[in-house]
Amino acid sequence: MSGQSLLVPGTLSPTRSVPASIPRPEYVGKAAPAPYTGPEVQDAETIEKMRIAGGIAARAMEEAAKHIAPGVTTDELDRVAHEYMCDHGAYPSTLGYRSFPKSLCASINEVICHGIPDSTVLRDGDIVNLDVTAFIGGVHGDNNATYLCGDVDEESRLLVERTREALNRAIKAVKPGRRVNIIGRVIESYAKRFGYGVVRDFTGHGINSSFHSGLIVPHYDSPHHDTLIQPGMTFTIEPMLTLGTYEYDMWEDGWTVVTKDRKRTAQFEHTLVVTDTGAEILTLP
Repeated sequence: MSGQSLLVPGTLSPTRSVPASIPRPEYVGKAAPAPYTGPEVQDAETIEKMRIAGGIAARAMEEAAKHIAPGVTTDELDRVAHEYMCDHGAYPSTLGYRSFPKSLCASINEVICHGIPDSTVLRDGDIVNLDVTAFIGGVHGDNNATYLCGDVDEESRLLVERTREALNRAIKAVKPGRRVNIIGRVIESYAKRFGYGVVRDFTGHGINSSFHSGLIVPHYDSPHHDTLIQPGMTFTIEPMLTLGTYEYDMWEDGWTVVTKDRKRTAQFEHTLVVTDTGAEILTLP
């Protein structure tokens, strides 16, 4: 594995502004979002709105990813995605969610998820996950992907490639009439082939007008999560695979989650809607 030194927190830039004309999610300015009380199955109008939100989130992530290179700060990646979403009439869902201070999550190397963009400079050989969610039309679209920065070692490159494949296999397993835990069963069985850890405490989730609806989609084989998959359900799948343990520590910022053994980790995510025959990806650029 790469001999990169471990990450340390950088310096935050001032909070970025969002034009007043762009509607905010209800949780902005509050300590926590209101509990979601609606259905997990969405109507056609909501799904179409989510397709729009998902497309903006996917393109914003693509735009930010174009700037990934040694010497670039994660704050610069945040700026690019923030401006793209605002320019297209969308609010960056993470900005102000439970006081999160930025418009995307940037998680490098040993960071499992929820890394806060700051003055940290990307280095040759890093892997970096960008997690971007857009809110427009009263709904959210959420996606993430892990990218290679410069010349990345083979072990890390394979981890990224296989984590993407784990997501693809999980999406193919989604069928009406199956239980949600089929998703984790597929991911965990694939990850075990390579001796990877599968993060358990951070999961996929229901998403619609609510950023996190309450539906939990584990990425490991969990007999307790047996919600029936139905057409019209909308949720994310976002496996986090590690080169070592799935156990973690959290930085003092209350957000940045790192592997306990500080080995590298990768993640990929799409927002999906269940169809009559399988699943459609809503976060396509």
